[in-house]
Amino acid sequence: MPYRAPVQDYEFLFRHVVGFDRVAGTGRFEEASPDLVSAILTEAGKMCEEVMAPLQRNGDLHPAHLENGVLRTSPGFAEGWRAIAEGGWIGMSGNPEYGGMGLPMTLTTSVNEMMSAACLSLQLAPLMTQGQIEALEHHASAALRDLYLPKLISGEWAGTMNLTEPQAGSDVGALSSKAVPNDDGTYAITGQKIYISWGDNDFTGNVCHLVLARLPDGAPGTKGISLFLVPKYLPDDAGNAGVANSLKVVSLEHKMGLHGSPTCVMQYDGATGWLVGKEHGGMAAMFTMMNNARLGVGGQGVGVAEGAYQHALAYALERKQGKTPSGTIIDHADVRRMLTTMKADLFASRAILLACAVAIDMQTATGDADWAARAALLTPIAKTFGTEVGIETAQTGVQVHGGMGFIEETGAAQFYRDVRVTAIYEGTNGIQAMDLVARKMMDGGEAASRLLDEIEAHAEAARATFPEMAEAVWQATESLRETTEWLVSQTDMNERFAGAVPYLRAFARVLGGHFHLAAALADRGGAREKLARFYITRMLPEHVGLLEHAQSGASGLFALDADELSA
Repeated sequence: MPYRAPVQDYEFLFRHVVGFDRVAGTGRFEEASPDLVSAILTEAGKMCEEVMAPLQRNGDLHPAHLENGVLRTSPGFAEGWRAIAEGGWIGMSGNPEYGGMGLPMTLTTSVNEMMSAACLSLQLAPLMTQGQIEALEHHASAALRDLYLPKLISGEWAGTMNLTEPQAGSDVGALSSKAVPNDDGTYAITGQKIYISWGDNDFTGNVCHLVLARLPDGAPGTKGISLFLVPKYLPDDAGNAGVANSLKVVSLEHKMGLHGSPTCVMQYDGATGWLVGKEHGGMAAMFTMMNNARLGVGGQGVGVAEGAYQHALAYALERKQGKTPSGTIIDHADVRRMLTTMKADLFASRAILLACAVAIDMQTATGDADWAARAALLTPIAKTFGTEVGIETAQTGVQVHGGMGFIEETGAAQFYRDVRVTAIYEGTNGIQAMDLVARKMMDGGEAASRLLDEIEAHAEAARATFPEMAEAVWQATESLRETTEWLVSQTDMNERFAGAVPYLRAFARVLGGHFHLAAALADRGGAREKLARFYITRMLPEHVGLLEHAQSGASGLFALDADELSA
């Protein structure tokens, strides 16, 4: 499908909205100059437009499949992977010691989002590998890092993560996979894992699995879980892929979308693996990979929103129906409402995503605890709101197409089918919201309060230029602060959990208003000011009902018993 990389949007956000200059001003990332950033975004955008976007329909119409036990990927995906790998896009943020570029996560996040917009099914493969790279950098032994990281960063080998089992989904601690020590320092891994994205392929020399399993002396629950690196082919003495390990793809899941991305059921039968991190410390190591993936999945949602928006806009500009000045449906008021809503939410979700990435980069560059807290606070919001906007924008894109949106040949429905799972994996959006109001509020709401202080100070400064918009953002922020204080005061966690989802959505709405206001200040009288007025006037007010819901408590949720729900 045609796709235009929104390079200018990223550059505008970097310069005027999310404060990327602070990242480039650190010693760690001082090479990330405006010229370098522009060159990287332009080249990545070109690759997405010319190589990946043409593969979007291939993945949907010609899915990955098993052929006599061998996984065959969609036509063109091998060439697409090669373009991604040769461009260096897999190891953008990887350690230069192992062949990475050492660039800020903010840049990696932007490139990943573009790849998601162009072809989400293929983009999942480098995203999984990037997560493994980060986990190994932080937790693996020097020997494992030296062997695996150069090959993962170059794209010669690919990586996955294996958490879920048939009986252990979000409750990871219920897993039954076992790890038994061998005499040579390795471990024999046995068990079955499901929902493994890109569990195999036919275009890399090896596929390296990070697998959660329990040692014989591992305690029940998450505290007894360890993490192991289990390659498809065992490295030989020269470090090359050698004999096959004792693992296989049992089957591929039949999915609603993402047909080009093989989601595998993996079977391990005494497969040889190496411990990553400490014994019984698997969750800490895996969360490094999962947090990377959560930011990446938020970017997938934003990327699909961009693709769906461009697709719907192109259709609206061409579709003739009714009497309008242009003769096309783009001049119908309701079509304008849909398209402008899509564009406004796209900007808000992208800004939240990049603000989260900036916080991660500042944490990396400075080690500052406040930046670490900011990154932790924004991660569940970026993941949840990004994926929700992706789903809602793709759904609205179908509506813009009208009856043709329900016809598969237009491609509008594929965006919705592909993006729908993003609200489910890497921790469902409900779990993200619970994390926000529980773990991320263990500081008594201090990290949230510091962010709200910044938003209110920015709104105060904007009053002289845009008094009405600034007042709306300030008032919404103060309402969010009051609800945050109420949540923190609740000692019964169920009271917090009952309102967690609307609270996170309201937080995202307020952040969106803040970022739109910043954009308006940087583009007075321009298109971004107009879009900000639309968002702040028509969309920001949703926070009122959301915060009311957030403070309603748990009793109403449990008023109906199971029999009454079934009646």
